[in-house]
Amino acid sequence: MMNVIPVARFRSSGNPMKPTRLTPLVALLIATPLSADPLPRWALGPFLRPADAQPVIRPDKASVFSCPMSDRDIHWEALHTFNPAAVLLNEQICVLYRAEDDSGEMHIGGHTSRLGLATSRDGVTFERRPAPVFFPAKDDQRDNEWDGGCEDPRIVTAPDGSFVITYTQYNKRSVRLGVATSKNLVHWEKRGSAFRGTRYENLATKSAAVVHEVKDGQLVAAKIDGKYWMYFGEAQVNVATSDDLTHWKPLESEPGKLLSLIEPRMGRFDSKLTEVGPQAVRTDAGIVLIYNGKNAENDDRDKQLKPGVYSCGQVLFDAKAPTRVVDRLDKPFFQPELTWEASGQYAAGTTFAEGLVYRNGAWYLYYGCADSFVGVAMCKPN
Repeated sequence: MMNVIPVARFRSSGNPMKPTRLTPLVALLIATPLSADPLPRWALGPFLRPADAQPVIRPDKASVFSCPMSDRDIHWEALHTFNPAAVLLNEQICVLYRAEDDSGEMHIGGHTSRLGLATSRDGVTFERRPAPVFFPAKDDQRDNEWDGGCEDPRIVTAPDGSFVITYTQYNKRSVRLGVATSKNLVHWEKRGSAFRGTRYENLATKSAAVVHEVKDGQLVAAKIDGKYWMYFGEAQVNVATSDDLTHWKPLESEPGKLLSLIEPRMGRFDSKLTEVGPQAVRTDAGIVLIYNGKNAENDDRDKQLKPGVYSCGQVLFDAKAPTRVVDRLDKPFFQPELTWEASGQYAAGTTFAEGLVYRNGAWYLYYGCADSFVGVAMCKPN
């Protein structure tokens, strides 16, 4: 195995300073780890919020976009900005975030979503492009994306430096996993279903994370036994392989049945859903997958957490056998704690991780908050 790195660890440096633009990373971090229990050596973290943490991306009612589907100007990020993918490009952290306009009905899923692009030199202070970079259009994917939109991206850095996203295609009747490619994060080519050509082409699934490794100081998609590997799913975590990062073939336990790797657990933080998060990372311990666990609303739930809350877990897979579970956290390593992480259109609260960046020895974790904002937490290695 090449270009693997040890698991990151953070040691507090005392009282943090109030953050300012381009303040050193250590000064931006809260001194107290979020998880009361120590993490196993294989896990990434602990991840710490900036001092006096606030959303790094929030709605902007002034942003206007000429929608090609409705042929009118739309306030495309007026209501909510959340669920971000993240990647490193030209030493800047780039975040693709889901933005909901003020059209449709006032409930979750009632609006149209598009993807905005924001860039940052320090990982905390962002500048946004005025218009979305990815959206429903009069193309061959319009029937799958209008008028619900393009949602919840996860991003892949290909070995040649190009980018791939997996994202949710939502037409307000059904969802499926789409895939698109780009050389610059601004101009994208839609490729249709991630599973096109298989029996799972229209599978109702929303989340997918490709296995990466740290190479030349940043995360890059990694092959294992000549294949790329991708974890996907919500009600359970499944897996698929690919030769080219755009055509994916799900693995089955028997014909017509997806291979299930992990599932919800009664009495745990992930008692309702196990929804795949950002890029999985191959380290010297194995493949670490961050996922988003939803707590059940009934007696199956973790009684120490609010019903329905989303918090973050990790699972370790064997690096040589990516379907074999080696270990799994029993408690979340990151969960809603701040007011704005539990106040918005999803009142139960979410820290919904979708973006992960490795830069200069530090990890940056980007997450959606209450289906309304984007937050960040960081981990600096010893």
